[in-house]
Amino acid sequence: MKKMQDLSRREFLLASAAAALTPALLRQQAKAGNIADKKLRHACIGVGGMGRHDLQNFLQHPDVEVVAICDVDRSHLEKAAELIPNARRYEDWRVMLKSEQIDSVNVSIPDHNHFAASYEALRAGLHVYCQKPMCHDVAEVRALTAMANRSGLVTQLGTQWASHTCDRSAVKLLKDRAIGKVKHVYLCSNRPGAIDAYRLVGPRPAQGETVPETLNWDLWLGTAPERPYAPAIYHPAKWRAWQDFGTGWSGDIGCHIFDAVWKGIGLTAPKTVVAEVQESWKEAAGRRGDTWPQSDHITWVFPGTDATEGDELTVEWFDGLMYPPEEVRALYGIEQYPAESALLIGTEGALLIPHSGDAPILLPVSKYAARVVEKVESRNHYHHFADACLGKTRTESHFGQSGPTTEAIILGTVAIRVPDQVLQWDSANLRITNNKAADKLLKRKYRKGWEVKL
Repeated sequence: MKKMQDLSRREFLLASAAAALTPALLRQQAKAGNIADKKLRHACIGVGGMGRHDLQNFLQHPDVEVVAICDVDRSHLEKAAELIPNARRYEDWRVMLKSEQIDSVNVSIPDHNHFAASYEALRAGLHVYCQKPMCHDVAEVRALTAMANRSGLVTQLGTQWASHTCDRSAVKLLKDRAIGKVKHVYLCSNRPGAIDAYRLVGPRPAQGETVPETLNWDLWLGTAPERPYAPAIYHPAKWRAWQDFGTGWSGDIGCHIFDAVWKGIGLTAPKTVVAEVQESWKEAAGRRGDTWPQSDHITWVFPGTDATEGDELTVEWFDGLMYPPEEVRALYGIEQYPAESALLIGTEGALLIPHSGDAPILLPVSKYAARVVEKVESRNHYHHFADACLGKTRTESHFGQSGPTTEAIILGTVAIRVPDQVLQWDSANLRITNNKAADKLLKRKYRKGWEVKL
């Protein structure tokens, strides 16, 4: 198999959405115009787990024709084929991209292969829906964002809750300055199931088990280092807990919870980031080199915007066994703090955005009791992407928007691996200026045969 095209350093740093916005939109409209009067020919990369959910949503769109499906696990392919028996089947997405006449793809595979599949799809002239996070590494996010901006193709990050009433209404409240200027932000994810999933899942097995005949393990590994097949802890169960494959809980669910905050305030690249982690993980060298911690606390300092009180804004993330300060919750009368949420403290009040909730909550309740929160209507995130591909609308969670958000989130995963160190971020040059060990974590070495030079 031919290696994927190398990316030059210059291409890699061209990540400004504004610089390519006008010509990109013109190209997007031209591309969409070519298919606006017919079905969108779509292909699915990954049809197991979340990929099956994505497939089902695309199948429900009246103007989408899923013509091909791809998965490294034949059992997933066979199950998906029950839903769409006429779709052509592939186990290698690279072969599918070269063989099919299609308009768009969705990338619903483990994090470590998001960049390779999405980048090559864009390079082939295809619209791309990619599950979150966009990529495994900061450098990959920057490169994919740049490619999307230049291509003018339709893109959408799989932050489905960004299309839900709760998040859309929250963005409107923030833009309307319902709580005044924002002073501080607390993000939180303490879902019990996630805490259990991120308990020690190692150590990494020295010898693997026999690979099932239905699974192409080499293709599953893709860009990741060579590892023995290990059921239950790699595929199909807990790959997110491993640094080789996943981005930890903050890299995954953080993309959901950060989204409305970023859009509502208009954030840009952070100045600094630092992480605290659980002591047991920090003190275990084997775990630090392989797995993500069960809990962590990440703090970013962002430049202020028109929506913030000062010249800087501090945003804190808590997950696993760490929570926002009790005194903050008590101050605003929050009796039952949502397991997953964003809490924004403003000069006039506060806004609580429960993840997967029905509506955002203005606090204190007594102050805002008479205010009717205007609910922005929900929409199907997948259908919104398909409609954009057909020239009917424009996506809001496109890579030009969601790329910088994801980049900041994945920068937090770098901070996790060098805990207690305040990292100075030079966004323009894509480098951490004060910590060489952290700077090396911005990109990883790909397995032989899967190289993508950044």
